[in-house]
Amino acid sequence: MVSFIVRRMLLAIPTLIFISFISFVIIQLPPGDYVTAYAAQLRNAGDYITKAQEEMMRQQLGLNDPMLVQYWRWISNIVFRGDFGFSLEWNKPVGELIWNRLGLTLAISSLSLVFTWIIAIPVGVYSATRQYSVFDYVFTIFGFLGKGIPDFLLALVLMWIGFAYLQMDVGGLISPQYENAPWTIDKVLNILSHLWVPVVVLATGGAAGLIRVMRANMLDELGKPYVETAYAQGLSERQVVWNYPVRVALNPFISTVGWSLPALFSGDVITAVVLNLPTTGPLLLQALKMQDMYLAGSFILILSVFTVIGTLISDILLAWFDPRIRFA
Repeated sequence: MVSFIVRRMLLAIPTLIFISFISFVIIQLPPGDYVTAYAAQLRNAGDYITKAQEEMMRQQLGLNDPMLVQYWRWISNIVFRGDFGFSLEWNKPVGELIWNRLGLTLAISSLSLVFTWIIAIPVGVYSATRQYSVFDYVFTIFGFLGKGIPDFLLALVLMWIGFAYLQMDVGGLISPQYENAPWTIDKVLNILSHLWVPVVVLATGGAAGLIRVMRANMLDELGKPYVETAYAQGLSERQVVWNYPVRVALNPFISTVGWSLPALFSGDVITAVVLNLPTTGPLLLQALKMQDMYLAGSFILILSVFTVIGTLISDILLAWFDPRIRFA
C-alpha cells in the first residue's frame, strides 16, 4: 500500500506540471490578451484608451514577454514562494481573491454532496430490493426528471416559488442588511435561509443520476451466488443487503471522489451565476472571459491538484472497500 501511494504521488508531479503548462497556453490561445479585453470593455462603456496606452500596459504587465518566460515566472513563484501572482483585472493578489470565496464554495458544495449521498444510497437500495414496486416507479420518474431538468432552470423555479409563495429573500447568500454586520445568530439564520436553494438544486441533479447507478449495481449484485449463500445461512434481508451487495455497489460512489474534490472547489458555475452566489465559479468564468491569465491559470492548477488528489484517494478507498481490486 505504501509503495503504491508513493508511486502514484511521483507520477502526479509530472502530470501537474504538464497540466499547468497546457492550461497556461490554452488561456492565451484566443486572439488578443488581457489588455485587448480591457480596452473592449472600456469601449462598451463609452470610454477608450489609445494604442500607445495599450502598449504601455502590456509592457508594465509583462505581456510582451515570451510565453515560456511568463509561464516560468508564474509557476516558479507558486512553487518556491506560494505566490499565485496578481490578478490583472481585480488588481489584487490571486490568493486573496480565491481564499475569500473558498469558504462559501466549500460549504455549499459539501452540503450538496452530503445530501446527494444521503438521498441516493438508501433510495437506490430500496428501488433495487423492491424492483417494479410503486415507489420504484416513483423514484425512477424522479431520476429522469432530475437528470432532464437543467440546474439553472430548477434554480429559477425555486427562486420564484420562494419569492412568490414563501415571501423569502432569494438570490445571493445573505440579505443586504447583514453583509457588513457582525456575526450573530440572526446573520447565520439569514445565510441558512438562502442556502437551501443552491443545496437543493445541486443535490437534485447529482442524486437523480446516482440513484440510477446504485439501483443498477444493486440489481447486478443481488442475483449473484454469494447473496443466495448469505440468505441460506439464515441472515436477515437487512444483514445480507447492507453487509454484502451494498458494499460492492458503493464502488461508483467512491470512484467519484476524483471529480468530487475539484467540484467542491469550483462549485456549479451556471447555478452560481443564476443565483448570484459569491463563490469561486463566477470568478473563474470572469477570469477566462477577460483572459486574466494568472487568476484563471491558478484556478485550473488548483482544480488539477484536487483532481489528482481525489483520484489517489478513490484508488485507495476502492482497494480498501473491495478486496477484489488489486494494485501492483
